[in-house]
Amino acid sequence: MLADALLLQLGYNATLVTLGAALLGVASGVAGTFLFLRKRALVSDAISHATLPGVGLAFIVMVSLGGDGRWLPGLLLGAGASAALGLLCVQWLSARTRLGEDAAIGAVLSVFFGIGIVILTVIQTMNSGRQAGLEGFLLGSTAGMLRSDAILLAVSAAVVLVLVLALRRPLELAAFDPGYAQATGWTLGRIDLAMMGIVLVVTVVGLKVVGLILIVALLIVPAVTARFWTDRAGHVVLIAGLVGGASGYVGAATSAVAPALPTGPIVVLVGFSLFLVSLLLSPGRGVLASVLLHRRYQRRVHMRQGLLALAQGQPIFEALTRRLMTREGLILPDGVATAQGQAAASKALLDETRWSIVRADHSFAAAATRYDGLTPIEDILTPDQLSDVDGKIAAPMVVT
Repeated sequence: MLADALLLQLGYNATLVTLGAALLGVASGVAGTFLFLRKRALVSDAISHATLPGVGLAFIVMVSLGGDGRWLPGLLLGAGASAALGLLCVQWLSARTRLGEDAAIGAVLSVFFGIGIVILTVIQTMNSGRQAGLEGFLLGSTAGMLRSDAILLAVSAAVVLVLVLALRRPLELAAFDPGYAQATGWTLGRIDLAMMGIVLVVTVVGLKVVGLILIVALLIVPAVTARFWTDRAGHVVLIAGLVGGASGYVGAATSAVAPALPTGPIVVLVGFSLFLVSLLLSPGRGVLASVLLHRRYQRRVHMRQGLLALAQGQPIFEALTRRLMTREGLILPDGVATAQGQAAASKALLDETRWSIVRADHSFAAAATRYDGLTPIEDILTPDQLSDVDGKIAAPMVVT
């Protein structure tokens, strides 16, 4: 059954929802990357929680006018207006008061969400409110979506993605070098406003799929996941879009198979699974890579210390050092140096003397800053510099 959903074999409406959720995930991942790089991730949380009063008021207004209170475009319009008001409140509090942005976000988030809960409680007392299904906007729900709703979702997500790609250059400049962005004619206030506008649209569009509580995860988790794999901004954007798209696609497909489960948590859990894989297995920053890097560093330290001890005629007591040097053929099991070990020990002691001269000579100041005791000196000094250092060694090195 899940395979059918992933292969888009569950019908036209389910296919539209799945593709729309995938587009939303791509747009969220790409937009959230700039929010993450700009260190303003919490703003999306305030925007998402500020949508709840707008959803409730839009429902009441549409019912009062004799319409269908569950009409999705109307609900999203109300959510957008409420979220925009919440964003303006955050910016006003940050700019006009002594509150920091985090405190302003906390105040707006709690107040707007509280108002929204009160409005939803009032709606439950209305005759038409008992079947409103507005709780689906809290955690996401695609089970009751119509074909027109799915088309609206897909088109809106595609438009958001186009806007993000069109504004990618100024958004990157604002995230990495605000001073340069201003010097080249960009206004940071306008860039931030455009970024917040994009996040607002993504948040509103994603309400039906992920829900207002978890939309922040779809914005931030893909960007954090992508950061494990690359240092380049363009690659982070690309990977975040792929992670977000995969999360939305698999999550919506799973929700189509199990409609009783809320869509939002499934999408977020898929994204978290990809984050967990990246955390553990990414080659640059993953936990496994860090452990292996630490072990390699530890082995190099033990080998260096063992060679210096061997060159100075000192016994090697550390079990790990003896085991590593024996395995490399530098010493025999009884600790006696082999010919290869004697040569390596002489080279290690010579390099240690070379480094002491380099660190004491101001003409080698740049090279001295790269000294870590492990990197071969030939990788740092040029042959001419190395000859100069060797000429300053007063006496030849003797292995005792």
